[in-house]
Order: sequence, then C-alpha cells, then structure tokens
Amino acid sequence: MKTIKVYADTSVFGGVFDKEFISPSRSFFEQVRSGLIALFTSALVQEEISYAPAKVRDLFSELIEYMEILDVDEPALKLRDAYLKAKIIPVKFSNDALHVAIASVSHCPIIVSWNFKHIVHFEKITSYNAVNILEGYSQISIYSPSEVIKYD
Repeated sequence: MKTIKVYADTSVFGGVFDKEFISPSRSFFEQVRSGLIALFTSALVQEEISYAPAKVRDLFSELIEYMEILDVDEPALKLRDAYLKAKIIPVKFSNDALHVAIASVSHCPIIVSWNFKHIVHFEKITSYNAVNILEGYSQISIYSPSEVIKYD
C-alpha cells in the first residue's frame, strides 16, 4: 500500500481522548505507526500540545519518532496573513489558519483536523485553496481523520 503524507493539527492528538473522535483518531495513529501514513506536524502543534492535558502530551511524545515536525517559517506566516486578510477566519483564531499555511508551504497534500469550525468546513476549504492559488501554492485537501484512514 502507498504511504500518504498527512499534516495533523493539534485537535487530532486530543481526539484520541475525546469520546466522539476516539475510534478514528486511534485508527489514524495506528496507521501512522504501521507506515501507511507519513505524519507531519509542526512546532505550532508542539507548542499547543505543551498546554494540553498530560495524557495528550504523553501521546505526542510516544509518536514523536513517527513524525516530522515542520518549522513555523516566514512563508507560512505570510500565507497565514493572506488567509486572515481574505477573512477566512477571525484574527482571534489565527493559529488555525497557520496550521493550514504550514501544511501548504511544506507541500503536504493533506491536512487532518477535528476543527470543523475553522478548518474542516466546505466554505473554509474553498477559501483556503483560492488563497493558495493566488499566493502560488498548490491546493490542499482538508479532511477529518475518519476520511483519511484506510478501512478493511
């Protein structure tokens, strides 16, 4: 089976401990461990995880050997600002736009999130991709983990 490259935001790690998202979140990370999914995340996720409950921090630490942590660099900040200028989401939630920007500038074709308000939403996805095209980046596929995992 082909390995897919996926950026996971902070919500995916917390999803392992959320009753609503536990099953697909666990399956997602099992597929990361088995090599079906090449996991990418970022220094932003690492920072946000530092404020999470201990069990989420422990999970992140357990998975660190299976992931590549991307930097928050100037191109990502510039793309985040373009999303904010386009009013895709309020400035108050700029880190949500930064997750999409980091994945986009790093040429990660897929981002997964449980954030249905600011990331995994049909209007937001269209808008993120419109800005990506205007800024010279590829479109990005945005899904929940349950849409990315392979089912038997």
